[in-house]
Amino acid sequence: MALIVQKYGGTSVGSPDRIKNVARKVAKFRAAGHQVVVVVSAMSGETNRLIALAKDVAASPSPRELDVVVSTGEQVTIGLLCMALEDIGVPARSYTGGQVKILTDSLHTKARILNIEDAPIRKDLDEGKVVVVAGFQGVDEHGNITTLGRGGSDTTGVALAAALKADECQIYTDVDGVYTTDPRIVPEARKLDTITFEEMLEMASLGSKVLQIRSVEFAGKYKVKLRVLSSFEDREGEGTLITVEEDKNMEQPVISGIAFSRDEAKLTVTGVPDKPGIAYQILGPIADANIDVDMIIQNVGHDGSTDFSFTVARGDLAKAVKVLEGVQAHISARAIETDSNTCKVSVVGVGMRSHPGVASQMFRTLAEEGINIQMISTSEIKISVAIEDKYLELAVRALHKAFGLDAAA
Repeated sequence: MALIVQKYGGTSVGSPDRIKNVARKVAKFRAAGHQVVVVVSAMSGETNRLIALAKDVAASPSPRELDVVVSTGEQVTIGLLCMALEDIGVPARSYTGGQVKILTDSLHTKARILNIEDAPIRKDLDEGKVVVVAGFQGVDEHGNITTLGRGGSDTTGVALAAALKADECQIYTDVDGVYTTDPRIVPEARKLDTITFEEMLEMASLGSKVLQIRSVEFAGKYKVKLRVLSSFEDREGEGTLITVEEDKNMEQPVISGIAFSRDEAKLTVTGVPDKPGIAYQILGPIADANIDVDMIIQNVGHDGSTDFSFTVARGDLAKAVKVLEGVQAHISARAIETDSNTCKVSVVGVGMRSHPGVASQMFRTLAEEGINIQMISTSEIKISVAIEDKYLELAVRALHKAFGLDAAA
């Protein structure tokens, strides 16, 4: 008997029929003698509908009240799934984040999990019930409802698996595993049987939408066995297993995947003094405004001044500009320029550590396609470039082919 945490995304519970399908899947695992905890997202489109509703009422809704509104999406799903389970003879119990007591900090709309009380869930499991938990939400020390940000249901699933010391955390989605890149852009993309946490962390942070980055961080930190599966396939596939260990296979490819993100915007602060501390004076206020900075480039100074560029998520662009305008005079900047037509393409693979020449192959491939590189950033297992977003799909297809990732015809 194993303790399994299963997480089902919005598309998996997007209609009453799909919710019944999930109930049947869960019932199979329970019939096999396993204890099952299910984490669900809101029905597909529901969170966007609730956010739009809030923005119809107020141009800039209070983050606390926005959390109150959007957290209702998951509350609907947990109730419906429990009804569907009980309808087929499976005892079930639903919990909101606050009822479990998924304790978070007080950063509304982007809260982080601090602790999970697992005693009530264990009691229900020992009584033979399936426990259904609302993903994406928690409660702070003052009893306020909080939400974990986009994709937070994955994080809830992995955090519960870690707290309960589950044997496996299964993330059910509308794809049957992790692919070398998005199959909608490259039809020849292949499903990976295994991928390391490091690679998955890079893929998730670089825009691969299969898993949310915080959930991968959590799983790696607490050594939670993580598997990505399709909720729509009746036959039980193996999906993709995300492991701590690198595959010792001699024939392991240098590159495991090509990730990309359209959600990029570039800011350039021109004519700032070329002196120690200027990067902090620019990025310190950005960090204080809770804006994540991605790629950074500081040009070589001349005449005592330099230009400083960095990228942020497109949704944070207006906020970042406002912050920079507030410090422009203080840092003696000539101007603040923005570009929202930027995207990021990355090659990822642990094989890079022992194979030189990946960067030159990437740059040559882009040059042959006439694609100009605006910015570059690297880590031990990835190389990312910022390019004009109209070239995104061309770049992904060309790199996928150049690194031999296309599936055999």
